[in-house]
Amino acid sequence: MSGTFTKSMARNVFYGGTVFFILLFLALTFDSMQTLPKRDNRQALTEQVAHGKKLWETNNCIGCHTLLGEGAYFAPELGNVYVRRGPDFIKAWIQSQPTGTPGRRQMPQFNFSDEELDALVAFLKYSSEIDTNNWPPNVEG
Repeated sequence: MSGTFTKSMARNVFYGGTVFFILLFLALTFDSMQTLPKRDNRQALTEQVAHGKKLWETNNCIGCHTLLGEGAYFAPELGNVYVRRGPDFIKAWIQSQPTGTPGRRQMPQFNFSDEELDALVAFLKYSSEIDTNNWPPNVEG
């Protein structure tokens, strides 16, 4: 092998690497397009879930909580709270806020109606059913 790196060698490395990474990109894109539809749970999307998502957004829940890893880390992750605690606990917890426990972060009282609580719980249930490829690895998140 020559001790110098010629222009044609550099060009071959460039073109070879470019072709390799384009093929890799296409293969990964094809794999994603085959895998993602199997993980979709759009059939579970109802008007109640959409209303719960709207409540989630308008009350800025993401300002304190994370949902599937997105959001603030001030309060607990809620992507799997439905699995961890269940619907009755979620409703009771939201209704009992703020608890007034000294030294603890407090969630505000939103004064949700029963219909709004049911919608929010439906949204959290929907979020818990999203196939996250077994992430987080434990139920406590």
